Amino acid sequence: MSSQVLVTNLISLQDASSKNNRPSSASYHPSLWRDHFIKHSLDFTEIDATAQQEYEDLKHEVRTMLDDSTCDHSTKLRSINAVQLLGIDYHFEREIEDALQRIYHDGDTCYDLSTVALWFRLLRQQGINVSSEVFKKFMDMDGKFKVDLVNDVPGLLSLYEAAHLGLQGEEILDEALVFTTSNLQSIVTQIEISPLLVEQVTHALNQPLWKGLPRIEARHYISLYSRDDHFASSCGTLLKFAKLDFNMLQSFHQKELCNIMEWWKKLDFTTKLPYARDRLMECYFWVIAIYFEPKYSFARIFLTKLVAILSVLDDTYDNYGTYEDLKLFTKCIERWDINVIDQLPECMKLVYEALLNLYSEIDEEVAKEQKLYAIRYAKESASIPISRYYHMKKNVRAYLLEAKWREEGYVPSVEEYMTTAVISSCVPNIMVNSFIGMGKVASEEAFAWIFNDPKMLVSCAIIGRLLDDIVSHEFEQHRDHVASAVECYMKQHGVSREETVESFRKEIAKTWKVFNEEWVKPTVFPMPLLARILNFARSMEVIYKNGDGFTMSYLLKDHVTSLLVDPVFI
Repeated sequence: MSSQVLVTNLISLQDASSKNNRPSSASYHPSLWRDHFIKHSLDFTEIDATAQQEYEDLKHEVRTMLDDSTCDHSTKLRSINAVQLLGIDYHFEREIEDALQRIYHDGDTCYDLSTVALWFRLLRQQGINVSSEVFKKFMDMDGKFKVDLVNDVPGLLSLYEAAHLGLQGEEILDEALVFTTSNLQSIVTQIEISPLLVEQVTHALNQPLWKGLPRIEARHYISLYSRDDHFASSCGTLLKFAKLDFNMLQSFHQKELCNIMEWWKKLDFTTKLPYARDRLMECYFWVIAIYFEPKYSFARIFLTKLVAILSVLDDTYDNYGTYEDLKLFTKCIERWDINVIDQLPECMKLVYEALLNLYSEIDEEVAKEQKLYAIRYAKESASIPISRYYHMKKNVRAYLLEAKWREEGYVPSVEEYMTTAVISSCVPNIMVNSFIGMGKVASEEAFAWIFNDPKMLVSCAIIGRLLDDIVSHEFEQHRDHVASAVECYMKQHGVSREETVESFRKEIAKTWKVFNEEWVKPTVFPMPLLARILNFARSMEVIYKNGDGFTMSYLLKDHVTSLLVDPVFI
């Protein structure tokens, strides 16, 4: 029996007396991973004592290299860059911070284009607001980059990557991005360029480092550098350590994922809620994009479960509930009381109980750290002043409003739509919950900050919502669904889809500049917290690059396989 028939039968049994029509249900493909990965995950590769000792010895060698104060700044910058590209920088945060602070305070930028751009990018990535004026020496009297730079491919590539950290009003970096993009696109067609350099340029044009996911980039550069004889001979220690670390981390994530899959299997939403997407693997992929480090295991397990439930909630509002059902469902979530569960239709009971049980489970864990304020912020507490976005109750109210618009056939202005859609995107809700389980670094002040509409968080949500709507609106409009930003903008301004998408792409680029400004501003909050928001923005650039990779998860299959299934060959 097809999923659509199951949905139809379920609806007729549960709501035969309902006078309201349910929305037409979407036809989602089943999980790509449900059986394969459970079977795969039963056979983990354990690291033996000899390999573990080699791993620790290599880590010590890398730390010693980063701590070496005798090497010149150019060499140190390239070492730090390699460590970051290979995905092992999380082991050496102190060493990298100390080295970059020394380089910054020395203030020497008398380098070639490649090194100046690397200096600029690494410092801005670290949150240090260095001036883009350092690139003026590579420009002519007319404010254009010098023509002879087109022959410096490494320099162009380095400048291209740096330009993505631009701020509003930085015309030098705007010019740099146009100049490097056009020339790099031309260069990749030239046969005299080495294949590895062509591969590196092609990859960068498709996915700039600043907007890419560190783990995906690490897998790419491990492969690239393994085929680079010069790098393998000069930086063999880095490469060997990166390979061992990647596989150890992957094994850690596989074990973690098995734990989460057992929870998901017991819920049995796939059978009981056939109208909803079964995307647990993709939820986990999304969460390891936010934080992959072993020390955040508890946070990652909780957040994956929450994202999975949010996905089902989203589909319940979009694909299953009548407007009257959804009003009742929203009121129950606002009550946050298991005693009201009997008021709900059977499908909603399952989702409601799973949601409350998840937070009860987390209540017990965070209580051990005496951090119940984290849960109060994540749900909602009248005793704590909070803003309009960041908690579960606001999330479902936004879902309900969109259901009302769908019911009425109402197409709001794009401004009215975005006010609600930024919330219903779940970005603020997920981000505030991402702080839970991060330990002492997530202080009560940090939770208060993220509830106060910081520009960084709002920018992340805008980026995510527009990227999502650009690639998913056509699929969604084949059924009863609230108008997306695309339809709202087209109707409001009387323009074509192509013009609308072009306008949104410009808005996304502008919003990234706002985000970058917040990243480099002095802040009292530790970078590990801000990095969660950065990584979430990056994840949406990757997941929605070629389509809705969450809904149409085959678009993400290669990424998921590379991070969670196939180990690196050593």
